[in-house]
Amino acid sequence: MIVDFVLAGAARGGLLAPSMAGPIPSSVIASMSFVGRSGGAVKTLGGFKKGHHSVPDAVNATTHAFLGRLCATELAEEAERLFQEARTALGYKRKDISLTLTAPLATLVAKDFSVEIGYTLEDADPARYVVTTTMRELRDFEVARRDGFARVFARGFAEIVFELKRGAQVEAVIDAIEALDGEGGLSVRYPSDYSDCTISVENVDASVRCTGATLEMVFPRNGAPAELLDAFLAVREAFQISKALAGLIG
Repeated sequence: MIVDFVLAGAARGGLLAPSMAGPIPSSVIASMSFVGRSGGAVKTLGGFKKGHHSVPDAVNATTHAFLGRLCATELAEEAERLFQEARTALGYKRKDISLTLTAPLATLVAKDFSVEIGYTLEDADPARYVVTTTMRELRDFEVARRDGFARVFARGFAEIVFELKRGAQVEAVIDAIEALDGEGGLSVRYPSDYSDCTISVENVDASVRCTGATLEMVFPRNGAPAELLDAFLAVREAFQISKALAGLIG
């Protein structure tokens, strides 16, 4: 297996959760989130009435509002299920967890994390919708190790996204890896304009993209946050072979 990094130019900022085995320094990583995606045909949503509604053929404010009406039942049911499962599994009291629903978006805020569930239309095919579930503000990695947490989010996410405080210098990353001549199982591919590069790391089952501001690990199957973070730590360990690479992710 390999892990692929796509690194592109500029820099941004953000915030991150603290304690975990091999902590990720906040001096390097600004924020962390976990992302899961699913979707389907708009006409399969509960609010769609055949013979009365038309399938969207564009993505704009009007069709976005239309989607919000169509998905209201599914979103409410999914958000309520998550609320009840998280409250029960993690032993939260009323003051520890809340749910806000404004279709096509639901936001669950718990004392240890927050989760957004949002419906959007596919840009390339507005006749289809995408459901994106994003966990933010995981305040303590040890929470992710709890059995209850793992049960609730067992197959919840296929991506982990880090916002970097410092941007990636693509040419410098390329040069650092090429200087290794394959040592440490690292290799790199890139276009002639050096706008991005793809790094391969042996023995990690994920693909990782960085857009200069973010580092995104994408997995072939959904898993719980702890699983995704373990894979990230393996990548981070591989990068320790080079000072330049180690500085990219701490």
